[in-house]
Amino acid sequence: MKYIRILGLLACTLAPAVSLAQSDKVLRADEINERALVDLLAPEKAARPKTRSINVIRDESSLAPAKPAAANLLIIFETNSAGLTPTGKQSLDVVGRALNSEKLVPFSFAIEGHTDPRGGDEYNRQLSQSRAESVVGYLSQNHQIERSRLKPVGKGPSQLLNPARPEAPENRRVTIRRLDN
Repeated sequence: MKYIRILGLLACTLAPAVSLAQSDKVLRADEINERALVDLLAPEKAARPKTRSINVIRDESSLAPAKPAAANLLIIFETNSAGLTPTGKQSLDVVGRALNSEKLVPFSFAIEGHTDPRGGDEYNRQLSQSRAESVVGYLSQNHQIERSRLKPVGKGPSQLLNPARPEAPENRRVTIRRLDN
């Protein structure tokens, strides 16, 4: 019984490291809200393990590195274009308010554009870069977010979330990734 208790305590101690990993869920326009974005992109505070009779010292180097804080968003663009649709702009208005929140103002972010594989690699790399730049421009112009905090990155079709369905909407997304300077 003692051993089960100690193993349970160890599992609770390691849980914060596991919870840092972000899911690959793509937030659609109706799911994007400030609180969810702040929760996904803000650094988690390390929780101190609660123990009565043991102190757990863990070797951080033995743990798998956590994925950087990120949010996958389905931002709607005009077909084969970097032009934002009204729905895309509404989603980015929520993103802009979140990035201007007290918890996120100190950080910089990569704005990654992703595409599906239709149209060829070079075309999609350029389209994804243009879309990332369009998002940065919109956030900078409409929400006064300093451009130095936002780094546009075109990923093209190199990181499909749904490789079984390459043309799936979740493969055409914008990922906002916190950069830990």
